[in-house]
Amino acid sequence: MTIYRAPIQDTLFVLNDVLGYQRYSNLPGFSDATPDVLEAILAEGAKLAENVMHPLNRVGDMEGCVRHGDGSVTTPKGFREAFDQYREGGWMGLAAPAEFGGQGLPYTVHTAVSEYMVSANMALMMYPGLTQGAIAAIITHGTDEQRATWLPKLVEGAWTGTMNLTEPHCGTDLGLLRSKAVPNGDGTYRISGQKIFISAGEHDMSDNIVHLVLARIEGAPEGVKGISLFIVPKLKLDASGNPGQRNTVSCGSIEEKMGIHGNSTCVMNYDEAEGTLLGEANGGLKAMFTMMNEARLGVGLQGLSLSEIAYQNAVSYAKDRLQGRSLSGAKAPDKKADPIIVHPDIRRSLMTMKAFNEAGRALALWTAIKSDVAHRAGDDKDRQAADDYTGLLTPVVKGVLTDKGFDHAVMAQQVFGGHGYIEEHGMSQFVRDARIAMIYEGANGIQALDLVGRKLAQNGGRAVQAFFKEVAEFCEENRADEKLAPFTKALKKGLNDLQAATMWLVQNAMAKPDNAGAASTDYMHLFGLVALGYMWAQMARAAGVKLAEGANGAASFYDNKLVTARFFMERIMPETATRLARISSGADTLMALPAEAF
Repeated sequence: MTIYRAPIQDTLFVLNDVLGYQRYSNLPGFSDATPDVLEAILAEGAKLAENVMHPLNRVGDMEGCVRHGDGSVTTPKGFREAFDQYREGGWMGLAAPAEFGGQGLPYTVHTAVSEYMVSANMALMMYPGLTQGAIAAIITHGTDEQRATWLPKLVEGAWTGTMNLTEPHCGTDLGLLRSKAVPNGDGTYRISGQKIFISAGEHDMSDNIVHLVLARIEGAPEGVKGISLFIVPKLKLDASGNPGQRNTVSCGSIEEKMGIHGNSTCVMNYDEAEGTLLGEANGGLKAMFTMMNEARLGVGLQGLSLSEIAYQNAVSYAKDRLQGRSLSGAKAPDKKADPIIVHPDIRRSLMTMKAFNEAGRALALWTAIKSDVAHRAGDDKDRQAADDYTGLLTPVVKGVLTDKGFDHAVMAQQVFGGHGYIEEHGMSQFVRDARIAMIYEGANGIQALDLVGRKLAQNGGRAVQAFFKEVAEFCEENRADEKLAPFTKALKKGLNDLQAATMWLVQNAMAKPDNAGAASTDYMHLFGLVALGYMWAQMARAAGVKLAEGANGAASFYDNKLVTARFFMERIMPETATRLARISSGADTLMALPAEAF
């Protein structure tokens, strides 16, 4: 049986002491999340995650979902009851607008709590996670009537939502999709086609499922310019707005997957199913990206969450497993061997995971705050600046946190040695579950291309220049502080490497686009290292301040922060030089071999 404990103290440290969460109390929703309320929400979310969701994680992995002859799907034992508790607790609508039945709290609070629940049971949390994307899309692009019709039940959690994008012959290149929409003449459409890899496409946990489906209206242009987005419910609504007649949409099969067995990933068949247009005709790509950006930040959080629970279990095992003696002398002389946590190489693995998790948490919450400011601030300039940051950071959060989340699940499995390869210890599930986060909602190579090809040059490079300026100013402002020197010097070196890489792309990618493609993944991870390093430099400063103030009995917590920050700067941040060297080598050797040579 695996273990999990929500890192509440760390979350509160990041929000209150590092990011200055209470500075945003002038924004709608923030004033309701006072320090006491915030702590209470995190504590209640932790209880649900630890006591209800986590015990079902292995159950979901072993049992999986079952499709019946009529196309209905049964979720693993206990999933429906756990989802009922999630719904009844109001967790679905935590950050949703009050006018649709939500609590209107910041998205940042939703992000903080979601980390705990995803760590506890990623497959289960995908059901409400996809619903959040549907809610965001309908809020942004729906008519008043559509909002009134669909949002209250989605926000309540009585209904759930999905995203239907991928088809057997097209994934990322959505311009190739074949699903079609034929107007009925009454404002509705007949949707036909097949979608694959649809998470939560069919299940038994809600009264209705609201599918958001990409299709091409009959006669629309080819390619992405002719794509539209439609609301297609599993059950049509009657005159009173209640689920009634079954729509002609069905689950053809459940995908046989490597992991996330507790989530019903479906092949969905649409046979002239009735749907309504969401947003403008041929404007589906824009509406889709509202869902996708929400989902990409959520998937980045999945990478962090799996890294965290894998790390916690590796630490527990390393403290108990006896093997060998410490190189510097026995640490447990009363026992036949020392616990493996005394060995430097085990420490290397644990410290790497710990340093990533704590900085990744800060980065996810920082990005969430930027999203809140972009949506809630009254000042246009503040909204624009925050929106710039959110757009810039989204591919970094998604790509870097999921790449590293998988790496660290494997690293944690390695700590267990042979026992990590045995299913009963649960580490295999973390590895298998974490793998999908690198792929869906835009594979990480696509995230890297989005960062290099779109986000850097957007608005004349306004967002990336703002990021460079902020990090440089932090280093300069704290340059005279000797206690912070180990952090600011390493961060400045990383920033210099990132700026050099950016300049290299400016000079070499326009004339030779393959240079951008060849550099993209390394650039994304270089950017991630600097962003995570910036989080650590801020955490080191905040920890120093708390220690100077007396630490209120938590001195060891802040001392540990400073040690972990030094580890990141000494052992991980130097990787920026390697990334820069790879980027600067260009595309020549990558593209030199003819295809037949492979």
